[in-house]
Amino acid sequence: MSTLAAVVLFVGVTAYAVLGGADYGAGFWDLTAGGARRGAEPRHLVDQALAPVWEANHVWLIFCLVMLWTAFPPAFAAIMTTLYIPLGLAALGIVVRGSGFAFRKVLVRTDQQRAAGAAFAASSVITPFFLGSVAGGIASGRVPTGGHGDPITGWVNPTSLLGGLLAVGVTAFVAAVFLTAEARLRSDDGIERRFRRRAQGSAIGTGAVALAGIAVLHADAGRLFTGLTTRALPLVLISALCGLASLFLLHRAAPRLLQALAVSAAGTVVVGWGVAQYPYLLGTHLRIGAAAAPDATLAALTVVAAFALLLVVPAVALLFVLQQRGHLDSA
Repeated sequence: MSTLAAVVLFVGVTAYAVLGGADYGAGFWDLTAGGARRGAEPRHLVDQALAPVWEANHVWLIFCLVMLWTAFPPAFAAIMTTLYIPLGLAALGIVVRGSGFAFRKVLVRTDQQRAAGAAFAASSVITPFFLGSVAGGIASGRVPTGGHGDPITGWVNPTSLLGGLLAVGVTAFVAAVFLTAEARLRSDDGIERRFRRRAQGSAIGTGAVALAGIAVLHADAGRLFTGLTTRALPLVLISALCGLASLFLLHRAAPRLLQALAVSAAGTVVVGWGVAQYPYLLGTHLRIGAAAAPDATLAALTVVAAFALLLVVPAVALLFVLQQRGHLDSA
């Protein structure tokens, strides 16, 4: 029962990393779009692509927090009492990002629009960096079982910094592929070429960070490195192949195929982390069974989670379908 709860928890983590990550990456390209005139068209596409769905993706973050808190309370307490600084900064970034995205559409004065836009774009980069650093702190075993670990070295360390950079790079790549596909659907050749170049650039940059990360993990997170190069290696290879395939097919593949490849490239990385870390919740210690709530709680949580997924997944899928078909543009 505890393993099933852990799998369901990681499904939520993967969904948020992929779907929420695409939103954060779009904010990265908003930040780097250029001045008001040069960046007007790319930002307009970002607005059109994000507006109907960007808040919906936070459902997965809430789902993960509830699952972790209820199913594995010792792990939740340990993480929150050790990594509260990056988690607090990530939460602040989510709030600032939402406020900036909402207010820049209704503000009238140019200086206020620029301030709101800058808040949205900058927090779209900061938030995934801090979330990635949290993942790195957990994966490298820097969160003690009893909690109250070092609040600085828990996330300011080589593996956490690598996790933060990879989170920003992967989200930027996924968003660039999504926006390339979105521009192709809208028959906007100029913007398509622009985001195609950005997808290629972000792929090269993220790949370079990932290659450098091999040495970082070998030196700083030995158990994670061993897991990624043994039982999780097929997932790592699938991620690399999907990423390369999406790059080679950027010029000619159907938009839906491009999006599927980008999602697969990002999702398998997260799943690979979970497989490499199994059976521990805190990287190198605290087994899933030892951290689990009583069986009665897990059984009730499993039923509730199943109903939640039956409600949320079709609703989110319908939202994406309506958005992809352009039925929500007027809203």
